[in-house]
Amino acid sequence: MFRADGPSEAALPRAAVPPPDMRAIEAAHRRLRPFLRRTPVLGRSSLDSDFGARILFKCEAFQKSGSFKARGAFNAVLQLPPDTPGVVTHSSGNHGAALALAARNRGFPAHVVMPTTAPDVKRAAVRAYGGLVTACEPTLAAREATAERIVRETGAVFIHPFDSTDVVAGQGTAALELIEDAGCRIDLLLVPVGGGGLLAGTLIAAAGMSPATRVIGVEPEAADDATRGFRSGQRQPQVLPVATIADGVTAAMSEMTFSVMSWLAADMVTVSEAAIVRAMRLVWERLKVVIEPSCALPLAAILEGKVKAEGLTVGIILTGGNVDLDRLPWTISPAS
Repeated sequence: MFRADGPSEAALPRAAVPPPDMRAIEAAHRRLRPFLRRTPVLGRSSLDSDFGARILFKCEAFQKSGSFKARGAFNAVLQLPPDTPGVVTHSSGNHGAALALAARNRGFPAHVVMPTTAPDVKRAAVRAYGGLVTACEPTLAAREATAERIVRETGAVFIHPFDSTDVVAGQGTAALELIEDAGCRIDLLLVPVGGGGLLAGTLIAAAGMSPATRVIGVEPEAADDATRGFRSGQRQPQVLPVATIADGVTAAMSEMTFSVMSWLAADMVTVSEAAIVRAMRLVWERLKVVIEPSCALPLAAILEGKVKAEGLTVGIILTGGNVDLDRLPWTISPAS
């Protein structure tokens, strides 16, 4: 199915928005090199001993704007013409902040539609990068309608958080770097899944670079649309708002990201809220890195035994670190 340079056109899934191939991910990596960080890959012998596995963490919490989302946003914005009147998106936070930073780099205004339930720290990050925040109700319909109105009023270019060939190609560069920097074959890649942009990019990068590597997506039990879809073979809706601490993964998959998942993923699993909190704390204690709840999903899957890691080399992308330190989950009392 794959040539050395990536998937053939005939092999790509059919979707309204086409997925990138390996060549697009490699081109994105070259394009992003002057603008973004090559984030470190960290491991801890104590964690390896605990789980009987070698676990490598790609630390995208150290990326510009504090998350992997900068990769997709910059890859899309850097390809726009210089007279672009602006960009617009809808986002619970990280994509919006990343797009605002990328747009500022090009001198474009950035309009970010954010649900009223978005964390204050993420709204503040969008504004800090010069983004213009418009609040909306926490439903997909409200997000889309508000973004469409801004496009009509301003002429700004809409850049979807994940249903975009250029965005997915950018997200795939995180896995590209992880595979290159690991220094050994990665047996298993575990990826948090919301809208599926990171999962799709990771799946294509892994298939193009390391076909023996299995890729498994991880969701919260309370936001399991991708897992239900993977099991049924039919894309499933996500009804917002969703009762999970992992606010960054509550979007439903697009036709494109769902098709790539169905085509290439080894499995999908879900984890409990308690395991997410345990994994956040464990990363903080052992790696000294504060991560968002959404980032903790892969390690939570190992903690709960949802995936078998023993004897394997496991890659995990720590997707972001934009958290309100006053609201870390293990500091909140049950009554708060």
